[in-house]
Amino acid sequence: MTAGEDEVWLDDDAGPLIRPYTVTAGRTRPAVRLDMLSLVVASGGVPANLDPEHAEALALCRTPTSVAEVAAHLRLPVAVTKVLLADLVHWRAMTTRAPRPAADLTDRDLLEKLLDGLQRA
Repeated sequence: MTAGEDEVWLDDDAGPLIRPYTVTAGRTRPAVRLDMLSLVVASGGVPANLDPEHAEALALCRTPTSVAEVAAHLRLPVAVTKVLLADLVHWRAMTTRAPRPAADLTDRDLLEKLLDGLQRA
C-alpha cells in the first residue's frame, strides 16, 4: 500500500514518519564541523523561506544549546541535526562554538569547595 498525496503516514508514538534524508535533501555530511557537544546559538538573522525543521532548530537555539540537545528536541538523528545546524551556520542565522572544557578535576581548591558544599547539604 502506498500513501496518496493527501495521506499522512503517522505512528501513534513517533508522530509523522519522515525519512531523515528527505529533511536534508539527501545530504549526509554537514558543511561545518560540529560534534555532539558543540554549542549553537541563533545570531538574530532569519533566512527567508526556511523549512519547518530549520525554523524549529533556530527557535530552539535562542540561548547556547548543544547539538545533542537540539537533536533530542527535534526528535531527529544527530547526523541529520548536524546537517540542519550547519546549514543555519552557513546562512549566518546561527553561530557555533566549542563546548566549555571540563573543569580540571585535580584542582584542589575546586575539590575542597565541592566537598564543603556536599557536607552542608
